[in-house]
Amino acid sequence: MFTPKLFQTLRTYTWAQLLKDLLAGVIVGIVALPLAIAFAIASGVSPEKGIYTAIIAGFIISAFGGSRVQIGGPTGAFIVIVYGIVQTNGVNGLIIATFIAGVLLMLMGFARLGSVIKYIPHPLIVGFTTGIAVIIFSSQIKDFLGLQMGAVPADFIGKWESYFQHMQTINWYAAGIAVVTILISIFFPRITRAVPGSLVAIILTTFTVQLLHLPVETIGSRFGHIPSSLPLPVLPPLNMHTIRDAIQPAIAIALLGGIESLLSAVVADGMIGGHHKSNMELVAQGGANIASALFGGIPATGAIARTATNVKSGGRTPVAGIIHAITLLVILLLVGQWATFIPMSCLSGILVIVAYNMSEYETFFDIARGSRSDAAVLLTTFFLTVLFDLTIAIEVGMVLATFLFMRRMIQISDVNILLKENDKTDDPLAVNKFNIPKGVEVFELNGPLFFGAAYKFKDSIQLIEKKPSVLIVRMRNVPVIDATGLHTIKDVLRTCDRAHIRLIISGLQPEVRESFKKSRLLFRIGKRYVVEDFPAALQVAKQVLEEGW
Repeated sequence: MFTPKLFQTLRTYTWAQLLKDLLAGVIVGIVALPLAIAFAIASGVSPEKGIYTAIIAGFIISAFGGSRVQIGGPTGAFIVIVYGIVQTNGVNGLIIATFIAGVLLMLMGFARLGSVIKYIPHPLIVGFTTGIAVIIFSSQIKDFLGLQMGAVPADFIGKWESYFQHMQTINWYAAGIAVVTILISIFFPRITRAVPGSLVAIILTTFTVQLLHLPVETIGSRFGHIPSSLPLPVLPPLNMHTIRDAIQPAIAIALLGGIESLLSAVVADGMIGGHHKSNMELVAQGGANIASALFGGIPATGAIARTATNVKSGGRTPVAGIIHAITLLVILLLVGQWATFIPMSCLSGILVIVAYNMSEYETFFDIARGSRSDAAVLLTTFFLTVLFDLTIAIEVGMVLATFLFMRRMIQISDVNILLKENDKTDDPLAVNKFNIPKGVEVFELNGPLFFGAAYKFKDSIQLIEKKPSVLIVRMRNVPVIDATGLHTIKDVLRTCDRAHIRLIISGLQPEVRESFKKSRLLFRIGKRYVVEDFPAALQVAKQVLEEGW
């Protein structure tokens, strides 16, 4: 379970696969460069931090992860969280939160929670993903249009109010570069997919700005010099005060990173016909974020778009991801300083494309037109993400999804008083197939007996008008029972004892029977009165009627 995929694939590795991985890794590294810079700038940090993250975290995720083709690094999903942390706690606060998130991810992996994260409701994921896409798009308007204004407000409504107040300061050169970037990114892949359209757009717009001396803002004019080497690792200042301030954003980073990395791994599995190790993947993601924080980077996770590019380029082992990280390191060492000439409006155009690809607008509208409960989770998560905070959106969305799930379980958990005229005739164990003695009442429970359905059962018992001598409760269709369900059975048993009604339980499934045994319900009811099936229950009921209470 905790063996990295790299170690497994190297056992049967070939020179032919090395050539494919080498080509794929170089291509993905080139694709990742502009995205790493753009994500870092949009997150409110300097551009080199995105490159550091892509190199360090990308290497660790590939070398120690649980997926054959996963490509890790900074992603658009983290922009909202990272920007908010930087605005509130500064870059040091972000580094501490990233470090703690890495520890949490490793703990989640070692606790084998990978399979649990995969079952987070799809409407919730689409809700906050589409919300993040809207926020990314909104955050790029200043650079897209070259607006002459100060810092962009953090809140969504404040952003757009400020944009409209400064709309008369549009830089048409910047807007033109952004539009050209979008057009090249969309249409260049129709010519060839060997070279990413975003890289072509960066090269063309950068040369155009420098040759024509266009009055637009560049990375260098805003951030200055970009280092052409990796920094030395530094342990962040951890103490109770910094941990307390960073724990909430760290939890949000860990949850979002875990969700996105496993979603990316699932998508990759579908593309190559493989099967990833979710827990090993979480451990690697955690180690990658710890290392990223040590080198002053930002949060990292599995990147779906870069992973797909890796697969389409021929990458089939983690070696491709390692080469992608090495490619980025070579670019940083040799030509990193040239990145200062890239126009900010070009990067904003690239991020607008990223936001569009993230939006999943078709899926969003499909879910919104679906069931009311799914639509409620989707819209609540979406609006909370856009208008308030991603952390709040995830927390509230999870709670709402949980309550709606419980409501559905209560609806499918059925409690019936079984009579001859309303029982199913095609069931070989239906009540109308048997002679029910006078003084015997039969109930059947269907579905999980957890706390919501348990109270439904208890209420149904109280509706019996004429108290029987024997109450048979059929539980053949109850797959699981929780503590509240067991407590309800105990309450029913006490009620029956006070009313001199003999309680008989039939058809317990193995898991439910084990729960009865552990809670001593088998002893309290009496093993004689917990029987295998309904015919046996009727036989015991007849004996009780003959013997009396």
